[in-house]
Amino acid sequence: MSPPAKQQTLFVCSRCGYQSRKWLGRCPDCGEWDSLAEQVRPPAADPGATPVEVHSLVGADDREQQRLVTGIGEMDRVLGGGIVPGAVVLIGGDPGIGKSTLILQLLSALAGGGRRLLYVTGEESIGQIRMRAARLRVADEEIYLATENCVESIVALAGEVQPALLAVDSIQTMYSREVGSAPGSVTQVREASSRLLTLAKSTGLPVLLIGHVTKDGAIAGPRVLEHMVDAVLYFEGDRGQVFRILRTVKNRFGSTNEIGVFEMKESGLAEVANPSALFLAERPVNVPGSVVLPSLEGTRPILVEVQALVSPSSPGSARRTAIGADPQRLALLTAVLEKKIGVTLFDQDIFLNIAGGIRVDEPALDLGVVVALLSSLFEKVVDPATVVCGEVGLAGEIRAVGQMALRLREAARLGFTTFLMPESGQRQLEGAAGAGMRVVPVRTVQELVERLFHST
Repeated sequence: MSPPAKQQTLFVCSRCGYQSRKWLGRCPDCGEWDSLAEQVRPPAADPGATPVEVHSLVGADDREQQRLVTGIGEMDRVLGGGIVPGAVVLIGGDPGIGKSTLILQLLSALAGGGRRLLYVTGEESIGQIRMRAARLRVADEEIYLATENCVESIVALAGEVQPALLAVDSIQTMYSREVGSAPGSVTQVREASSRLLTLAKSTGLPVLLIGHVTKDGAIAGPRVLEHMVDAVLYFEGDRGQVFRILRTVKNRFGSTNEIGVFEMKESGLAEVANPSALFLAERPVNVPGSVVLPSLEGTRPILVEVQALVSPSSPGSARRTAIGADPQRLALLTAVLEKKIGVTLFDQDIFLNIAGGIRVDEPALDLGVVVALLSSLFEKVVDPATVVCGEVGLAGEIRAVGQMALRLREAARLGFTTFLMPESGQRQLEGAAGAGMRVVPVRTVQELVERLFHST
């Protein structure tokens, strides 16, 4: 009989999960100082104790392709059509943004038809959850509640209740009896996630995990947590705004570029079926520095307002501020305008904002930023019925972006009549132009200035 395996002591980085046999003042992987904490790893199990079952690729179980449709259109869109059986989905977001509200409304939408749902929380009492449910008008007998932090007890409880879906709030509060460290540590988060992942894959039970985020906006705990799960969703939004964006950053069963738009109300989160109209509802008319961009998030075109303010600054202290866009991209486009059309911006404060609290990261934003900057600088209003879209290169050329026809149709649907776009993207518009929609092709930023600001 072989002697029992010994526990192994490791030093683990609390930020990235890097492991070392000795303590280090600075993590060699992420560069964080004083982040390595001592953790005790339980002995590894015998790899030959559990037989491995092999299956053929042909004739796989079709059950894995039958998604669990939530009934919340924005949620189903982000997940790629619904929740896949056996999938583990991680939802992160700032405190108070509405993660628990979203999960409770999701369970309510799934309840019915004899389908049991299990909601396990390690942060709130049963009474607190019932108070939130009463505010959201959620009263479904098929939703079972439990307050538990031990992952082994949760696995056993799931075996007793046999739910169609398990929600855990939050993964950072869970712990395993076999690990000696405190809940929330790197080792505990990894071990608890591993146990729930094994439960999901072995039984086909979908598991939703709520995760806290750090000050940098990343999900707290080791980065390996995001690699373990099947999908990672971020619930974004400003507390001062009523809009909430559910964004996919990882999805093994669907697109990673989709977003869902919600509006926070007294009765909970409400779906926004037409986000373009909502984001443009308060758009000022006949004001310099404002232009509309047909952005694309996954397969959904969304019209957003790009706002820019250019004003003289104090000598040597010009500011470049971007909200909802990449500040480095703003600096790049500013340099292109100074070099290619000869405008003076080095002594100007520049502020860029994507109205409505949404963030746009695609290259199509470039032309919207350029037009908004020039409109504010020249104090000339862009025609309110005009939308602009395109990528701007370092040579001042305007390049085509994808799905031009889809963007044009969305703009035409909302009543816009002029589409200013890259000349090279015109071939994407064959038969797509709506009635009354005029296409204005441009090749360079110099041509853009002549057509848009010097034509009158």
